[in-house]
Amino acid sequence: MFIEPAETQVRTLTLAQTTRLDEALNLIAAAPTDVKPHATASALRDYQHDGIRIIFYATALGSILIVTYVEAD
Repeated sequence: MFIEPAETQVRTLTLAQTTRLDEALNLIAAAPTDVKPHATASALRDYQHDGIRIIFYATALGSILIVTYVEAD
């Protein structure tokens, strides 16, 4: 699930960037707690790899990821 501003950011991505984002989201979904905590907000996780950055938090059971921010270069 994407919330603003992530939803707006995703709409501006190219097909190649979207493909890389989807791959990263699949990796995160498999083990969200393995992603390092965000530097300034302990409830958030900060994934950065291969030009993709995703800031998110997981629900209590970890079954739903709430994406708050995305970048893709």
